[in-house]
Amino acid sequence: MLLPEIKEREYRFKLALRMGLPIFSLILLFISHKLISDYEAIDTSFYVEILILFLFSIYFIFYIIYKSFDIRITESVSKTFTREYIFKYLQRDINIYEKYTLILISIDNIDNINNRYSIKNGDKVIREVISWIEKYLKSKDITHFPMGHIKGGDFVIGLRGQKEEFTSLVDMLFLKSDEFIVDEIEVKLSGAVTDTNFSNEVEYLIEDLFETQDRNRKNLSKNKENINPHMEESFVENAVKNRLFEIMYQDVYEKEKPIIKECFVKLKETDGKIIHQKTYMKILDKLGLRLEFDLKVLEEIIFKCNENEDNIYAINISPTSIRNPSFIFKVKKLLNKKYKIIFILHELDYYSQISKYNETLQRLRNMGIMIAIDRLGSIHTSFLYLRDLEIDLVRYDSFYTKDRQYIDIIKGFNLMAHEKGVKTWIKMIESYETLQKFKELNIDYLQGNYISEITNKEENI
Repeated sequence: MLLPEIKEREYRFKLALRMGLPIFSLILLFISHKLISDYEAIDTSFYVEILILFLFSIYFIFYIIYKSFDIRITESVSKTFTREYIFKYLQRDINIYEKYTLILISIDNIDNINNRYSIKNGDKVIREVISWIEKYLKSKDITHFPMGHIKGGDFVIGLRGQKEEFTSLVDMLFLKSDEFIVDEIEVKLSGAVTDTNFSNEVEYLIEDLFETQDRNRKNLSKNKENINPHMEESFVENAVKNRLFEIMYQDVYEKEKPIIKECFVKLKETDGKIIHQKTYMKILDKLGLRLEFDLKVLEEIIFKCNENEDNIYAINISPTSIRNPSFIFKVKKLLNKKYKIIFILHELDYYSQISKYNETLQRLRNMGIMIAIDRLGSIHTSFLYLRDLEIDLVRYDSFYTKDRQYIDIIKGFNLMAHEKGVKTWIKMIESYETLQKFKELNIDYLQGNYISEITNKEENI
């Protein structure tokens, strides 16, 4: 048992004693009075009744104390509902009201505020934001609305009605928040809106809020169909279990010769409809299917490989799969020197046990697998991995292909990579001018629709 649990038990016990003391004192006074005034007339049953009264009093006091600790519906800092309670509350409301809207309010810089101004000031900012939102909604005649804390600086509000009724209201809230300051501390707010047209389950609605918020931050539109998220998960799970893959390929050139074939994997529903990567990747992680998916895709590609061809097959593999101890064992069974494979890796967060990670990658390289780090120049983790890991290739983020004003940055990365003996790779080359520009920079591998379009390998042969 952890120390906080031990201390909490001690606190509950002491509180129970303090609450029970007046009750026990009254019972003892009653017994004393009874013994003094009616000692000779006291029946044996009186002692039994007193004992039962004591036992029930003790049970009742401890039950109330322990039960009250188990049921927490509000948080001490924000005074909003806890995550567990807000989920139950919202689901109950959704089951009652046909039209229901959820609004996500995020304090984007709460971590920076805690680190820079102290946690105490961070708590104050949270309270002030919650109070400000409450006043704003009250000014719009919206009162007694459920609001709960989801995580960090993220809060969710539930309102009855469709999101179209509240979209302009929420837009105005965020517009007013641009100059929101608490004790000279700048506060950055963002959020999203969704409703029960997407789903009738709170869990999926919350996920949709965060996905919508992320798209808004990147100025991306929602281009997928409005499919029931539970069905979407079922489609993805079924596709992985039954190996319903469609693998596309694009040639990557070294000078004038195609050397690498990058593999793009799409999942298919039972009716043959395509499930795109942006849709299924998050679902794979949520359902714990990423390792199984990576291994099955690798098997599929190896199965289609021609043992005598010179092409190198490049596939995206999750770093979490690679760091799974069972992955290396299973890959060793699948691969040998006759297959040429590149694992393309990227992740947002730097893996702290870098020596252990490097050892794992070297074991893969000893099997003949080459390691490529993707999105260099966009994700800071990719730069750190170029610095700290022994790898074979780095691929620049497509941002540098689209916007060539940062060409000097590519020159710097190219020099650094070549100094480490790492080859460089750039993708999404869409014109002759772009192709010639990157050839001049001495980038080792070039890729894009101008050079070679994405297609089925079988059609290429």
